[in-house]
Amino acid sequence: MSEATWQYRTPRKRLFLWAGWLCFVALCVYCWQVMTQDTIWYFVTDAPKQAADLGARMMPPKWSYMDKLWIPLWDTLNIATLGTLIGVILAIPVAFMAASNTTPSRLFIRPLALFIIVASRSINSLIWALLLVSIIGPGLLAGIIAIGLRSIGFVAKLLYEAIEETDILQIEAITATGASRAQILNYAIVPQILPAFSGITVFRWDINIRESTILGLVGAGGIGVQLQGSLNTLAWPQVTMIFIVILATVIISEWVSAKVRHAII
Repeated sequence: MSEATWQYRTPRKRLFLWAGWLCFVALCVYCWQVMTQDTIWYFVTDAPKQAADLGARMMPPKWSYMDKLWIPLWDTLNIATLGTLIGVILAIPVAFMAASNTTPSRLFIRPLALFIIVASRSINSLIWALLLVSIIGPGLLAGIIAIGLRSIGFVAKLLYEAIEETDILQIEAITATGASRAQILNYAIVPQILPAFSGITVFRWDINIRESTILGLVGAGGIGVQLQGSLNTLAWPQVTMIFIVILATVIISEWVSAKVRHAII
């Protein structure tokens, strides 16, 4: 009598696994056909030549153009900083209303707060800027509000998750002293979430630095306005200079963000 051989998967499971992989490959092939049905492959094959030609036009950078970028760069930093500040201020109450352990009402207030978070996160800052430019006109204000609206959902989501993960024992200890609801928030919850809140704020500011550099493409101010103007006039050396400035700004902001988060955490 032959002994039974141990198998990692039964024949039935292997069959379902191969059928799943087959369906996945078929889905990928179908999606590829849908995405490329309007593609002009001549342009694709000619892309390396065009890229090389464009790269040659962009070199060398126009270093003298830097004199015209200091003010737009300062505007970009202001858009990111003020937008982050607005977003954080508005996100704090939203986060406390969304957290299950601090919300005044799980039936009405919490769903409303969660809806605000989802609505803010589902719309890109560039779309917010496009809408706001149509409403309040072009300029820095549209960019600041766009960054702020986008930041609400990001900050509030991470913050309300941090609130829900607070140590219940500390909350019970403060509650046992007869503390009011405001005192419980101030002495039991806020000290626990303060490091996370600081890290989230700095991280969001770092992200907003990058996003604010392109808001000028839709008229929301900042260095993106200079980039749009240079692209429209085919001033490729100026475009290269703007790219260098944006890259340097993002690198510096990343370094500052990492240092601040390390100091806080």
